Amino acid sequence: MRIVITGGAGFLGSHLCDRLLKLGNEVLCLDNLSTGTVENIAHLLGHERFRFYKHDVTEYIFIGQSVDAVMHFASPASPRDYLELPIQTLKVGALGTHKTIGLAKHEKARFLMASTSETYGDPLVNPQPETYWGNVNPIGLRGVYDEAKRFAEALVMAYHRYHDVDTRIARIFNTYGPRMRPHDGRVVSNFIVQALQEEALTVYGRGDQTRSFCFVEDEIEGLVRLLMAPKSEDIHLPVNIGNPHELTVLEIAEKIIKLTGSRSRILFEPLPEDDPKVRRPDITRAMQLLDWAPRISLEEGLSRTIEYFRSKLEKER
Repeated sequence: MRIVITGGAGFLGSHLCDRLLKLGNEVLCLDNLSTGTVENIAHLLGHERFRFYKHDVTEYIFIGQSVDAVMHFASPASPRDYLELPIQTLKVGALGTHKTIGLAKHEKARFLMASTSETYGDPLVNPQPETYWGNVNPIGLRGVYDEAKRFAEALVMAYHRYHDVDTRIARIFNTYGPRMRPHDGRVVSNFIVQALQEEALTVYGRGDQTRSFCFVEDEIEGLVRLLMAPKSEDIHLPVNIGNPHELTVLEIAEKIIKLTGSRSRILFEPLPEDDPKVRRPDITRAMQLLDWAPRISLEEGLSRTIEYFRSKLEKER
């Protein structure tokens, strides 16, 4: 297959490029490098089946050759990014999705959209099944990301129903692993960097809010299975791709301190606006449709991620 991946120089996008090339596909990577980095794909730049285009996907996309699939992963994805880039986040969710699904329609290609567990907002149901409509503050600080993704889902469903585009929607839950940025504002990367630098780990609120973390290798496996799954009556409906193992933020902090051997203490700060109190996927649909469930334990995934950050921080010294 010839596959276009937007946001392909980002954390998840670059791992997708690796995996799809390994499976024998041709990959066209589009990224404007606002949050992605060439460093993530530098090892691919000489690959005969890989091409990189620096491009803003809110602008017209011209490929010039046939395309079999489009995977739309372009978007600021961490709280720090979408709070600093609120309008760009809304534009890539709206205009970027319109441009990319338009490309898929024109090419009669399969389309997969990277959505998010943030569509559930601060959920009143736990775990969250795909049938839950969410509890989102549309005018809150996080609303620029939440509503961009909710609009994008609505647009994708409209193209599926009206134009019969072969679409898939992945609701991605918290994912971690190598190639995360050290200071991107996400829980795991923040805690690991703080622990390795012997700084206090910043926990918001009392740390009793819960999260569920999926190692990137498992996440990519689920996403590729969703892309490759044959057309069926309900494959176009959203699918949660995440790890249902739930623990508190305070437990995550303590676990990272232990795994790094750090002497860091824990510093409690006020809870940010609209910070979700719980986050845990119901992955029944993924198990039934894709025969997928995460395999890598939190301890193994964190250990591999800690080694990545340890090496990265040493190089930056």
